[in-house]
Amino acid sequence: MSQILKLIRKDVLLEWRKKYSFYGILLYLASAVFLINLLTDYPEADTWNVLFWIILLFVSVNAVAKSFLQENKARQLYYYTVLDPRKVILSKLIYNAVLMLIMSVIALALFILFLGNPALHFGKFILVVLVGGLSLSTLFTLLSAIAGKAGGNSALIAILGFPIVIPQLILLSDLSKPLLQPMLTAGWWKLFFVLLSLNLLIVLLSYILYPFLWKE
Repeated sequence: MSQILKLIRKDVLLEWRKKYSFYGILLYLASAVFLINLLTDYPEADTWNVLFWIILLFVSVNAVAKSFLQENKARQLYYYTVLDPRKVILSKLIYNAVLMLIMSVIALALFILFLGNPALHFGKFILVVLVGGLSLSTLFTLLSAIAGKAGGNSALIAILGFPIVIPQLILLSDLSKPLLQPMLTAGWWKLFFVLLSLNLLIVLLSYILYPFLWKE
């Protein structure tokens, strides 16, 4: 556990030294929401929902996908000699999960501030946003690990992620859409637990597969 905490601390220090990257994501998020406000004022509930998840997707790509791509070969070789690969992937998953939780809360706050709050079941909507942010962070952490071991080609993340992230976004949209209506549809919790199960599955796959990527 101490190694995982040290790796997380290292990522925090790297993020702090490159504050412009973090601030750039925040600027992109605020600018995108403000531009939507200028173009559509207060959009309908379904449009609000779609725009929110699309913006959160692009935020997760910019915030999480770089996690393994920013590690140079010399540092990876050093890690290979002193660290357990499972601890490396767990530290990345935890750090990116916390980062995306922060980004998800900021994105929701900006949407409510500039575009209103159409969610009638707000408590459940916050829960979906937090779990959705976690699911996007785990997915792009795994894709970043694969791309990082394949020559650091960021285009590979888009190629691999496109067929995976679309069903995930559809699931998130289907989960949050009933929360904008007065009556909650039957079977909502079952769909929510499907999202949780998919998230846990990605974490498990990352934990199992990353040691094989590590050897490469």
